[in-house]
Amino acid sequence: MFQTGGLLVFYGLLAQTMAQYGGLPIPLDQALPSNVNPALPLNPTGLAGILTNALSNGLLSGGLLGILENLPLLDILKLGGGTSGGLLGGLLGKVTSVIPGLNIIDIKVTDPQLLELGLVQSPDGHRLYVTIPLGIKLQVNTPLVGANLLRLAVKLNITAEILAVRDKQERIHLVLGDCTHSPGSLQISLLDGLSPLPIQSLLDSLTGILNKVLPELVQGKVCPLVNEVLSGLDITLVHDIANMLIHGLQFVIKV
Repeated sequence: MFQTGGLLVFYGLLAQTMAQYGGLPIPLDQALPSNVNPALPLNPTGLAGILTNALSNGLLSGGLLGILENLPLLDILKLGGGTSGGLLGGLLGKVTSVIPGLNIIDIKVTDPQLLELGLVQSPDGHRLYVTIPLGIKLQVNTPLVGANLLRLAVKLNITAEILAVRDKQERIHLVLGDCTHSPGSLQISLLDGLSPLPIQSLLDSLTGILNKVLPELVQGKVCPLVNEVLSGLDITLVHDIANMLIHGLQFVIKV
């Protein structure tokens, strides 16, 4: 009788204590609900910086700067949007009366740059959008030694969409979705030139053609490289980010 009564008192006190402290957090070793993914990284917000660093390093090691430096601008400008004389012929007609002896224009790409990547996450948490800001300088030359008509600074953003997919073997991957130039992101500015009057006419014509051809040209060269970089990312990083995206969990801090 004494042991039975003692147990009754013990369980009564235990029930009272549990009711009093019912708001305590769940012990760490208690099983999580089935709809919670237990494999998420300990510091999810750090993934954004790790990813942008990995993408930036991958683009550089994959030869991005060389790709920009070797853009076939001169060949495209010679086509001139389908005119019989090409862009160069049209430009020469505007400046030969001011600069005697000018019969060839050469376009050289210099100083290619990859600036700091930007990263945002879609409102539903299932997609990432990486902004890839690029910069180059264009040098327009004549065949005369040391005769540079003008130098242009060009900036352009490429935006790449990153998605997480699960294959038939239940393995998750990061894949490239849409990849395009950001509308309105192309900026062309004059660094220096010979003189205001002939240069302005040349600059207007050159800028008009570059606005038409340069974004798609850069996009066609850079987007395949982004796809290659994604496929070569560290498997642990890919797993952690794909898990976050599949579950729609926000890990990119908005600033």
